[in-house]
Amino acid sequence: MINVQSTTVTQGQWTTFDWWPPVGWWPEAARDLLVPGPARSATFVLPPTPSSIHAVRSYTNGTLTAWGLGELVENMELVVSELATNALRHGLHLAEGRCQRPVHMSLVRRGPLVTSAFTDPGSSVPTLRYPGPLDTGGLGLHIVESLSHRWGWSALAPHGKIVWAVLS
Repeated sequence: MINVQSTTVTQGQWTTFDWWPPVGWWPEAARDLLVPGPARSATFVLPPTPSSIHAVRSYTNGTLTAWGLGELVENMELVVSELATNALRHGLHLAEGRCQRPVHMSLVRRGPLVTSAFTDPGSSVPTLRYPGPLDTGGLGLHIVESLSHRWGWSALAPHGKIVWAVLS
């Protein structure tokens, strides 16, 4: 399911069940980065399958190209791959006891900046790990941090979270 919005809506008390970013939405912790410019929003619902990672990369490529931001595609594809993997692996796994809800990926443009935002029903806090030299994973958020101006997360009511990263 794809949802592209073109009207401004005031942010309210969002839940992981109904979060579709309005054009005016922007992470509170990154509001100081905002500059004037066009605003757009596009959302993709991820099925809980490994093929979703390829799908979000393709969706990101198409959306950024349509917005005239082709120069962001390569870095944003890496960021959405990492955030989608975390949302599917940790957000859905940790929420197994609750009613299963999908993971939403949204791209929100504000001028030259684009935020990729993922919602999932899990309550775990995303943290940078420092894996050992023989560990096979654990560097995803380091990749996100190195490619983005800022990244972060917020809790959603009654449970769940949104993890976001801003690129330009």
